[in-house]
Amino acid sequence: MEILYEDDDIIAINKPNGMFVHRTYLDPEATEFVIQIVRDMVGHWVFPVHRLDRKTSGVLVLAKSQEVQSIMNTYFRDRHIEKNYLAIVRGFTEDEGIIDYDLENDRGKIQDAITHYKTIQKVEINISSGLFPTSRYSLAEVKPKTGRMHQIRKHMSHIFHPIVGDRPHGCNKQNKFFLSEFQMGSMLLHASCIAFEHPITKYPILIKAPIFGEFERMIKVLGFTNP
Repeated sequence: MEILYEDDDIIAINKPNGMFVHRTYLDPEATEFVIQIVRDMVGHWVFPVHRLDRKTSGVLVLAKSQEVQSIMNTYFRDRHIEKNYLAIVRGFTEDEGIIDYDLENDRGKIQDAITHYKTIQKVEINISSGLFPTSRYSLAEVKPKTGRMHQIRKHMSHIFHPIVGDRPHGCNKQNKFFLSEFQMGSMLLHASCIAFEHPITKYPILIKAPIFGEFERMIKVLGFTNP
């Protein structure tokens, strides 16, 4: 697991797709978790300050003490963190847009949710995935302004540009197409960048996570320019 940044107070890693941050009831049989792996790498306990879905790769920040964890949790709660994601989605997205669409959490509560996105590139491949002779995809930079569960996944689906490989919020037809045509079953969402004020020194911190694995492969296969 690649370490992107480390000092006395925090550590940031480039999380692989398919790995939980910590133990969860969602999969009692899972045996590998980011917390345990990073703990063994650095030789002491680390504490999560935010979450990434199991299916999402990219930059994940962990605190080296509960004091720092508490400060960072406050940053996230008060929205003093800027996060950027990369997503490969079905169809041609608008050049840029704002998705302002309330979401229901797992307890049935309706919450405000806002996501900004900007199209980086569009490609059209000469392979049919449905009714048309070609298939269109967009590489988008996505910036959630709120932090709701599965927000980006739900919002991109809401505007009819679901993230490739997303289940259950994506398009099953597209997911089956990518599995059969490219042997690709991962979700193509990557946390590419995070910016915040250091919890102790107060210096600005900017951490970038390069793409890798299936996301990098599909960038090449579909004909996008590596971002």
